[in-house]
Amino acid sequence: MKEKKALLAGASGLIGSELLPLLLQSDSYDQVTAIVRRPLGLEHPKLKEIVCEFDRLKEIQDQLVADDVFCSLGTTIKKAKTREAMHRIDVDYPFSIAKLAKSKGARHFLVVSSMNANIHSPFAYSKMKAQLELNLQSISYEALSIFRPSLLLGERTEFRFAENLAVKTAGVMSALFRRPISSRLAIEAKIVAQAMIQVANQARTGVAIYTPNQIKSAAK
Repeated sequence: MKEKKALLAGASGLIGSELLPLLLQSDSYDQVTAIVRRPLGLEHPKLKEIVCEFDRLKEIQDQLVADDVFCSLGTTIKKAKTREAMHRIDVDYPFSIAKLAKSKGARHFLVVSSMNANIHSPFAYSKMKAQLELNLQSISYEALSIFRPSLLLGERTEFRFAENLAVKTAGVMSALFRRPISSRLAIEAKIVAQAMIQVANQARTGVAIYTPNQIKSAAK
């Protein structure tokens, strides 16, 4: 099989930090390009690091050459401070990356969305993720894979009180109601990353949306 090139946006995040080592270890890729705002402090013969502010993506367009594009960008209102800033990170930046990479020949775009993505949702976050999904579908990639995980479990670099509480709640609910409830409430970030790698290496075309249970199945 011909080795491919991967492009990763969000390498320092919860899912991205799981994706990066998996991509570097994979025999399917001979180069992994990571777009980062700050150096990762990692050296690997396959890794090409592009340090760039995401508002200036057009300046690095010629370097965004890949077969498969993995995008796990996302933030919280606490970090972004405003809805407008959050929209830029969760919607505008992934859309820009998708367009620029497509213009350089990318065929498969794999993106992390949300289990509750819904353009008619009363919640801003759910509407943003749904808007991103619609925007990406307008680009007409050969393959578009949308991953809609539930609450993400894993080691975060920052403390999020609400999510920490939700994780504890998920653990209690899991004990009480066992797997059907827990599968809806939470999923490990590493499982999402594994599923994305598996799906990227399947001969797929068109748009596919993966629910939490489908993500777990794909990871196997």
